[in-house]
Amino acid sequence: MSKQKANALREEILRISNVDPLKCMRCGKCSATCPAYDEMNYHPHEFVYMVERGAVEELLDDTSIYRCLSCFACIDRCPRQVEPAKLIEAVRNTCLRKQGANHFKADMLPGKLDPELPQQAVVSAFRKYAK
Repeated sequence: MSKQKANALREEILRISNVDPLKCMRCGKCSATCPAYDEMNYHPHEFVYMVERGAVEELLDDTSIYRCLSCFACIDRCPRQVEPAKLIEAVRNTCLRKQGANHFKADMLPGKLDPELPQQAVVSAFRKYAK
């Protein structure tokens, strides 16, 4: 991906999330409180740093964006109100927009179910991706 395209993607994610990743001091408190920590390749504080440095393409291709429970524990724990969950959500939305009109349909659900996936994540995903 070209540097210009990567910067445009980064700016899109920052616009969607309305988060300033420069406020992050990388203390790791958000990651320490994350209930999905062990399931993620990139943890909340790493998401923030990767968006800050423009490594968004790596995040779009990683399954960690779908392991986030959107519980906002990371937001509650952050001493600087960086809101990593909002960044993760923006990356998810960007990934979906990149797919175009390939929206999630109800008949696709059985093939996507994973016994390890929390029910809250399934319901949340269906609400977000069925529009």
